[in-house]
Amino acid sequence: MTKLENKSTLTKSLSQIDQAIENFSFSMKIREIGLVTSVATGIAKVSGLPNVGFEELLQFQNGLFGIAYNLDEDEVGVILLGKDSLFKAGDEVQRTGRVMDIPVGNAFIGRVIDPLGQPLDGKGRIQSDKRLPIERSAPAIMDRSEVSVPLQTGIKVIDALIPIGRGQRELIVGDRQTGKTAIAIDAILNQFDKNVVCIYCAIGQRTSAVAKVIANLEAKGAMKYTIVVVAEGNDSPGVEYIAPYAAMSIAEYFMEEGKDVLIVFDDLIQHARAYRELSLLLRRPPGREAFPGDIFYIHSRLLERATHLSDELKGGSITALPIIETEEQNISAYIPTNLISITDGQIYLSPKLFELGVLPAVDVGKSVSRVGDKAQLAAYQTISKLKLEYAQFEELESFARFGTRLDENTRKTIEHGKRIRECLKQEELQQLTASEQIFILLSLKEGLFDTITIEKIKDAENILLTNISTIPDEIKNSITSNKKLKDDEIKTILKIAADLLVPFQDKPEKDQNKT
Repeated sequence: MTKLENKSTLTKSLSQIDQAIENFSFSMKIREIGLVTSVATGIAKVSGLPNVGFEELLQFQNGLFGIAYNLDEDEVGVILLGKDSLFKAGDEVQRTGRVMDIPVGNAFIGRVIDPLGQPLDGKGRIQSDKRLPIERSAPAIMDRSEVSVPLQTGIKVIDALIPIGRGQRELIVGDRQTGKTAIAIDAILNQFDKNVVCIYCAIGQRTSAVAKVIANLEAKGAMKYTIVVVAEGNDSPGVEYIAPYAAMSIAEYFMEEGKDVLIVFDDLIQHARAYRELSLLLRRPPGREAFPGDIFYIHSRLLERATHLSDELKGGSITALPIIETEEQNISAYIPTNLISITDGQIYLSPKLFELGVLPAVDVGKSVSRVGDKAQLAAYQTISKLKLEYAQFEELESFARFGTRLDENTRKTIEHGKRIRECLKQEELQQLTASEQIFILLSLKEGLFDTITIEKIKDAENILLTNISTIPDEIKNSITSNKKLKDDEIKTILKIAADLLVPFQDKPEKDQNKT
């Protein structure tokens, strides 16, 4: 290369450098970086973040996150989303400029995740291109539609007497070990092939209990339409606190896509306790039972997000089944009464019934659905008197314990009531279709079980279930398609049932003195 060529190349390079310098614009970015001043169980105090927002997500130098909750003049109280042993005084903290959010999408179906969206099932990373904040406003009243479509649980006593509709919030309440989770899991299992996305949110539960639930879901093939969100009992209270909100945001993604969602919160008493712990550590003023003053609000803003959207918004729905544990049957305690007032009814599980072997141990008298038969298949109208008959039986049964002499009609009412109670028993993980339930309960209402001894009731039920195929398909279609049963269809069902139950009928003893 000649000297002339070298000079030309150098001139060209200098010209490009000059042009780059002219086009270069220098912009300054201000970053707020704070320091951790102290760490306690589940919370940290941070100084040096004067412009941080309420509930803003903060990132610590170890890569973990926290939520700014107390905005005091000199320091910020932060809820830690990780074990407090991983944080220490002197760590740097920086703002993210966003609130806590979670990835959402179809890829989460069939997976077990934590409230941060991280997989816990060892099946690899979950791909998602959309995130939603865990705290969202509930849909406006004008964006909602009435609850009119039933959500079948497969449990006779619930579907017949305490119906649940899609978009409803039905509280499951009872003492420890009375079958609350079993009812929720049965409801999830019964959504098989019903185009309903199910979410099970475990809050502060034992790892072994959660593993059992997941095993049941996998064994029954329910994980193909279910998402499990787990905040274990040994997780930080901050993770437990955000768990139901994160699960609800996942549910809202599917609802806004026009799908029906069933979400179970197991259970909200653990959520309330986690929030109480955080509030006391953050020096928030305690109120009744040491719970903070906004304990009602944290649950109402969660459950109000469960609804049935209008057709203009694709008509999706979220049905919420929050679970709450009571102590010594005290449903008038602080948290239970809060949730009863927020929800659209409650299913109360009685430990006395549980001890007597009446499973599921649903106390029909204390249970209620405020939606009622508006969200029930029309075929169930034929057995609408069962709840009243059962209530009359319970009242007379307690009266009869005093040894009072009973007239014939009272005795018949009691005997009929005993058979109602026996027929409402149902084994766990044994859901029944609407047609099977109508077959049994209609026969019960018409007195076909009244001449069968209590010991033979279960065998008689099994005979009806085994021969459900003898009911014409047109009648089954009428039941499932929400059509009212005609008189001739009812007669057909009862004729089939009567013929099948003949072998179980008690035969009167022959008069031995006949000549």
